[in-house]
Formats: sequence, structure tokens, C-alpha cells
Amino acid sequence: MALQRDEHPDAKQLNQCFINQLVLWELRAMRITVFGAAGNVGSRVVAEALSRGHEVTAVVRDPGRFHELHAEANARAGDAGNVEDVAELSAGQDVVISATRPASGSESELVTTTKALMDGLDRTGVRLLVVGGAASLTVPGTGGTILLDDPKFLPASSRIIAKASFDQFEVCRAEVRVDWAYLCPPAHMAPGERTGNYRLGTNELLLDAEGNSTISTEDLAVALLDEAERPKHHRTRFTVAY
Repeated sequence: MALQRDEHPDAKQLNQCFINQLVLWELRAMRITVFGAAGNVGSRVVAEALSRGHEVTAVVRDPGRFHELHAEANARAGDAGNVEDVAELSAGQDVVISATRPASGSESELVTTTKALMDGLDRTGVRLLVVGGAASLTVPGTGGTILLDDPKFLPASSRIIAKASFDQFEVCRAEVRVDWAYLCPPAHMAPGERTGNYRLGTNELLLDAEGNSTISTEDLAVALLDEAERPKHHRTRFTVAY
């Protein structure tokens, strides 16, 4: 809304100008790099970002997987564990999303990869959103027990990757150079329906009325893109669930 030189804007006009600016900001297409773009979570993050009109650089280690990526994404080969790749693929972007998950037997890569992401983004000043694990969350009603130590929510078969994600979060907590946020999923996540609904939490595992902690991968992607577009969490973790 343009004002003439001799006009004196009233409060209503100023409020409308402010609202218009907010709308334009929220509608602005972002430049987003997604590492792990062909994975279970990463592919849905890419799809959600593209559906909102953002420009997505979808990164996989192996160019042979380009055919698995969304056709509208900018496919690039790169390694989130390589500082040079991170710096190159984050330059000029608005946000980087890490949705990588190591193969069985290589769980310790979560720590080294996260360190490389931080080092690379320190060069470019780009914000980082990490899709992590739930291991560090406290379980309600347990007096402070974290999920990593609660067999009710963590089967023995998942303990190695859970411990790696706990260590990954510790790397993030120690990071003061990069503007990062760490998304802890609920105890159970699987592909399903995109409802657009979720609850936000911080340090405690979210449970529904029946004591379940769950979300679809699609709605986790919704929550992640909401955070990318309207940042609320800086150098801290957050969690989502139904």
C-alpha cells in the first residue's frame, strides 16, 4: 500500500502495511538444500517444500539415485559428511535440512556428519535444521528418565542408532557458531497421511491420551517446513507428535 507524500498514515493504515509485509515474507520462496533427499524422511521433506513453492536442492551421495528424486528438485551429488560439499551446496541458500540416516553398522557417522555440517555452515552462515532422534527426550511420568533408557519406547534392536542420535544431539548442543535447530521425532514414525496437524513440544516426549507417541513422516515434514518458514527454535531441540 503506497502513501502519498502529504498523507499522514493512521494506525489502521500502518497495521495493514505491516500485515502486508508479513504476508509477502511468508510467501517468499526459500532456497532449501536437503541432504539425504532420497530417504524416507528426506523425500517427504523435499515434496513438502516443493508443494509450498520453494526452490529445493536435493542432495544424495550417489548420482545413481537421481532418478529417485522429485522431478522438480535440483538434483546434486554431495556428502553431508564432507565439509567442502556442505559449504558448496549451502552457499546462497536460506536453510539446510539434514535428513541423513546411516546404514546399519555405520551409526557413528551421525556424529561425524553433524560435525562436518556445522563446519561447512560456519563458512556460509546458513541455518541448519537437523532431523534427529528421540533418544534425548525425557519420558513423562518417569522422574526424568530419557527415552534412550526406557525399554517401553526403545526396543533393544534400536539402541545403537538411538545412542548415536543422542551423541548427535550433544554435538549440536555444543555448537555456538551455527544457527541450528534439532527436531526430535516421536517414539514411532511411519509413512502415512498428511493431515497438516501436529503438537509441538520441547524436552519431553509427547504422548496422546492413550499413551502413544506417533506421527506420520508426512506430518513431520510439515512441522519441519513450518519451522523453516517461521523459525521459533534457535540452538535448541523441539519435538512433534499427534
